[in-house]
Amino acid sequence: MSKEPELACPIAPVVDIVFSRWTTPILWTLQEHGRQRFVELQRHIGTITPKVLTQRLRQLERDGLVRRTYHPEVPPRVEYEISELGRSLGPLFATLATWSDENLPKVQRARLDYDGEETAPTGPR
Repeated sequence: MSKEPELACPIAPVVDIVFSRWTTPILWTLQEHGRQRFVELQRHIGTITPKVLTQRLRQLERDGLVRRTYHPEVPPRVEYEISELGRSLGPLFATLATWSDENLPKVQRARLDYDGEETAPTGPR
């Protein structure tokens, strides 16, 4: 009997929303630097293309995590900011940042150990 992923792991929908490619850097940047125009946001993130940034911002706005404000002036100005719902992810991100600081060196050591074992002439795993 197979279960839907959401039933097997109740946080799966949250992971799909929050941890898809580029979502975390966008939310982190908006949390850290506040309201920003598109170009500022792109500059802070670095390697994201305008097309991908546009797609992710639209999805984040649709999900209620980012708020887009259009200013009808000449030239028009659009700003993005993290919403209250997006800000509510702050404790989760803080916990993950702490876990990262404490455990990524251990993960790196485990990878090196594992990779070393793979190249060593030993029996099957």
